[in-house]
Amino acid sequence: MSGHSKWSTIKRKKGAIDAKRGKIFTKLIKEITIAAEEGGSDPETNPRLRTAVQTAKGMNMPKDNIQRAINKANKDSSSFQETTFEGYLPNGIAVFIECLTDNNNRTVSNIRSIFTKRGGSLGTNGSLSFLFDRKGIITVPKGELDPEEFELEIIDAGVEEIELNDDTFMITTPLEDFHNVQKKLEEMELETESAALQRIPNDTKELPVEDAVQILKIVEEFEDDDDVQNVFHNLEETEEVAEAMDS
Repeated sequence: MSGHSKWSTIKRKKGAIDAKRGKIFTKLIKEITIAAEEGGSDPETNPRLRTAVQTAKGMNMPKDNIQRAINKANKDSSSFQETTFEGYLPNGIAVFIECLTDNNNRTVSNIRSIFTKRGGSLGTNGSLSFLFDRKGIITVPKGELDPEEFELEIIDAGVEEIELNDDTFMITTPLEDFHNVQKKLEEMELETESAALQRIPNDTKELPVEDAVQILKIVEEFEDDDDVQNVFHNLEETEEVAEAMDS
């Protein structure tokens, strides 16, 4: 679950979903369980859990799996802790990594090892936070929706930007309006494909295709670690880069 360089990332990720579905489900189950442990098992009163459940539904996770993850709260989730890592990859690409771990020493060792092996540098917490803004990203299938009417109806809920790409709306919201927009979509009886808080780069950096592909392979190496939930970076993913990753 990496992000965020606009639509190219989303399209590329959709193409890789089936191959990584098991690992994605594992990460979502962990997030659902932690959210339920933190704020209760009712999605209506627990915004973090509601977001996790909506994202799981968008990934077509079976309802039974979602409920089992919620039921695990207070049983074995308390050993997990949230931790983040910030650093630079080759060519000055900034990366922000969010983890849920039951063994912090293992996680630190694994993350540091990837930075070291791939020519990156691990920074101190907070050193790169100024490069990213935390925003809500929600994707909604276009279906029969009229783009202009949809935008008029949803904009007052706190939407910052709406993009229509192929058959999907990508909605960007400020952090404080994320759940207001989710609630509005629920009132409109619209299903979301995904809904998540992401760290959006203030500015992106474009690299030659070959260098960009190498960066994205390092990002995927981070993502493949079981303790890593999300990886955010400021690499500009052009269509050429997305095509190279898919080839």
